[in-house]
Amino acid sequence: MSMPFSDEDIYIAVKNHLPAIAEYVKGHGGDIRLFGVKDGKVYIQLTGACHGCSMSLLTTKMVVERKLKELIHPNLEVVNIEAGHENELPEGLYRGEEGEKEGLIDKIKKVF
Repeated sequence: MSMPFSDEDIYIAVKNHLPAIAEYVKGHGGDIRLFGVKDGKVYIQLTGACHGCSMSLLTTKMVVERKLKELIHPNLEVVNIEAGHENELPEGLYRGEEGEKEGLIDKIKKVF
């Protein structure tokens, strides 16, 4: 089954939900870096104390991926990129707009 959302849609949803999910990881001295999305796969990196931890794969699949599947779509896949392997990220990875798209609230603030 293909993903019914664009990489941009998934990226925005992940970016919005990731801070809450990262609270678990932060409780263990780590954090989550979002690289981007390609073909329904979310590319992240566990950082801090989670970097290189023997439980990092389990954390990626059972915490991050499971929660994002619940919140966004059951076919979503999360891939953890180990530090030093960033060159293995897929070509054409959606990383968000440069400087992120200006939100409606930001536009309104400029007017006033």
